[in-house]
Formats: sequence, C-alpha cells, structure tokens
Amino acid sequence: MGGAGLATAALSGCSTTTAETAQPVIVPAESPVLATMYGPMPGERFPLPAIPYQKISKRFHRQMVSNPTGERPGTLVVDTANYFLYLTNEGGQAMRYGVGLGRQGFEWSGRGVIQYKRQWPRWTPPDEMVARQPELQPYSIANGGMDPGLNNPLGARALYIFQNGEDTIYRIHGSPEWWTIGKSVSSGCVRMINQDVVDLFGRVPDKAPIVVTSLPRSPAA
Repeated sequence: MGGAGLATAALSGCSTTTAETAQPVIVPAESPVLATMYGPMPGERFPLPAIPYQKISKRFHRQMVSNPTGERPGTLVVDTANYFLYLTNEGGQAMRYGVGLGRQGFEWSGRGVIQYKRQWPRWTPPDEMVARQPELQPYSIANGGMDPGLNNPLGARALYIFQNGEDTIYRIHGSPEWWTIGKSVSSGCVRMINQDVVDLFGRVPDKAPIVVTSLPRSPAA
C-alpha cells in the first residue's frame, strides 16, 4: 500500500451522503430466521428498528459460505469488487456480510489491523471535510464531534483500522441506510447494516488482521 491512499482517505472521513437513489431488489420470501436476524434490537443503548430484509438482495444477507479469500481463520477481508465483508472461520468457512462502499472503500487497500472497536461511537469529521462542508462545523474535532445515536454516521458500532501503528481514517461501521448495501455511495468507508455490524463486533477481537482487496467478480454481481 502506498501512502497516497492513506493520505486521500485522511482527507475524507466517513459520512452517509449517497451518490444516487438505488432501487432495492425485492426478495419476496418471508424467513423467520431473517426476521429474527434483522429484527428490532430494543436492548441497545439506542434501540434499533427492524430492517426490511425483503428489500435487500439475498446475496447481501448475513450467511456462512465457503471461504473464497485464502486467508487464515480470524482474518477480516473486505472485497471491494463484490461488496462483501468476510470473517474467515475454521474448516474453510467464512461469515459473509453485505457492505456499502464510499470513496475511501475504493481508495484504500492492503493489510492492517483492527486497532480498537467502539460501541455507539462519536463521529468527528476531519478538518478538511469540515472546510468543504461548513455545515459540519458543530461536529468538528474542536467541538468534540457528533454524539452517538441513530443518526450518527458511524452507526451502532465502529471498527478502526490502523496500519503500521497509524490510523488510516478507514472504518468499518454501521449505518441506518440499509438501501446502500451493495452500492457505491458518495462518501464513507465500509458501511454495514446496524444489525450486522453488531454481530461482527461481537466476533472480532482487537488487533484482528484485516485485508482490503478486490476478489474476482462474482457472476451474480
């Protein structure tokens, strides 16, 4: 990884502005398992509403699959070509999640570690972003960022990616904008359905290795 990608990411930070309005793929079949998986989470600090999983392509639903990454168990792999995030497991399996990607999702690639994780994190846009978008001034670093909550761009959980001991400004985070999963959006890092990022958060320890790469395009993509 060159420094250029890191520098570009550092100028952007994570936000939730979408580039376009995408028409969701309708999955008509009802599923008790998915209804539970993507149902409301009233026990959260900020109770999460249910997600209309029927309106999300079933390929982006959380599911166990054969591991296509070649990485050892315990590694996170963000596949930017197919909008997937894999957590590799023993036995040649991986838990796969659908993700949405912003500019940073394509500008940063390589290997790093999950330096730390946060539940209901604060969001502090970099000064460069605030300079471009003055309406973000109330949430600047100097002002302490945005309080956690359902409207916070980092959602219910955030995993912070470092490389060589330095913050890449690259995050895996939750988002209430479920319709952006499997899509490219104008800004942001790697966004997940809040229910999925809560699940991932509980499975991934600090210092877990992560790879951001582009796997071969899936025929279903």
